[in-house]
Amino acid sequence: MNIQQKIVIVTGAGGGIGEGIAQHFAAHGAYVLVNDIQVASGEKVVKAIQAAGGTASFFAADMTKSDEVKALVQEAVKLWGHLDVMINNAGWTHRNRPALEVSEEEFDRCFAVNMKSIYLSTLHAVPVFRAHGGGSFINIASTAGIRPRPGLTWYNGSKGAVITTSKSLAAELGPDNIRVNCINPVFNPDTGLSAEFAGGPVDDAKRAKFMASIPLGRFSTSSDVANAAHYLASDEGAFISGVCIEVDGARCV
Repeated sequence: MNIQQKIVIVTGAGGGIGEGIAQHFAAHGAYVLVNDIQVASGEKVVKAIQAAGGTASFFAADMTKSDEVKALVQEAVKLWGHLDVMINNAGWTHRNRPALEVSEEEFDRCFAVNMKSIYLSTLHAVPVFRAHGGGSFINIASTAGIRPRPGLTWYNGSKGAVITTSKSLAAELGPDNIRVNCINPVFNPDTGLSAEFAGGPVDDAKRAKFMASIPLGRFSTSSDVANAAHYLASDEGAFISGVCIEVDGARCV
């Protein structure tokens, strides 16, 4: 599946799933603009990619701020001439707790990072895609958006919004040769937000509880998500738009 020399932005790529996607794409010949609000983490990812022979650069931007998202997109154009793929991976969750105990500030942050970031990346990347004859958005949503669990109500809602919005944008932007897809990873106890999802440290008992809901018998990895993103970004995926790929081991509850 060809992604060589595709120009790709990966948001929230300073660690976890985003880091794995950035490393995977660079290893397969893409030019990757790594984004994160944590400068040291993002620069560390870029150095690792470059040390492995890949092409990458870092750009710090808060994906909830329009001017910074615009600057991020413009940086890709400045570095490599255009933009092929925008991978919206930046995300945040409130801690697992009853819906009425989540503060308004937490609610606002959840929807700003998870959903407003999609709005802003669309606002600023679509004109660049149109000027180049097309492009691809890959939005990292979650199984929480289609099979929600108690305690994460507002996070679940934000990811459900990402899924519906992705499908709507696919229909609207298709005539511009702009594809929009999303990926739903299942819970991974080794990501930075795992304790928030679980409502506290992920001990052996909690790992076993989550594992029991995954028929394939293991948690997802960043490589699993990166492989799905690779297909959606590739030339071979050129007729795929408006889909949501479940990377969840057939999670059943």
